[in-house]
Amino acid sequence: MSKFVFRLEPVLKQRKREEQEKQRELALRELVVVNLQIELKRLDDTLKGASEDLRQNHLTGAIDMSFLVAHRRFLLSMQRQGVGVVQKIAAAHVHVDDARRKLAEAAKQRKVIERLRERHLLRWREDQARREQAEMDEIGTQIGYANLTQDS
Repeated sequence: MSKFVFRLEPVLKQRKREEQEKQRELALRELVVVNLQIELKRLDDTLKGASEDLRQNHLTGAIDMSFLVAHRRFLLSMQRQGVGVVQKIAAAHVHVDDARRKLAEAAKQRKVIERLRERHLLRWREDQARREQAEMDEIGTQIGYANLTQDS
């Protein structure tokens, strides 16, 4: 019995490699988003901690106006950093969406070749079955002919 050979197997392997590359690219871009979200959370925690410290320690007794001014500048600076991180997150989401589209396209291209391979394999199996049936018919015919010639 002959072995099935799919001539486009190298193309299928290449498409699988491309899809894996797109998966890695998507994972890296998602990692960027996660890191930016962690950075935003860190900024938020710093803001909350600074505000809580102000409430607990600096609003009792004599009020130090220079400290309040410095604290206000600190809050504004942190808010600007937060806005910058949010903008980076939005840009990173655009990159993630782009990577998802590319991954979907790569998967689609791989599936096309896989379906073609499946059809070729099905045709090959059907052809093999026809050949085997023809061989069995030939053997049966020869046995029948041999039985007829022996009987005569």
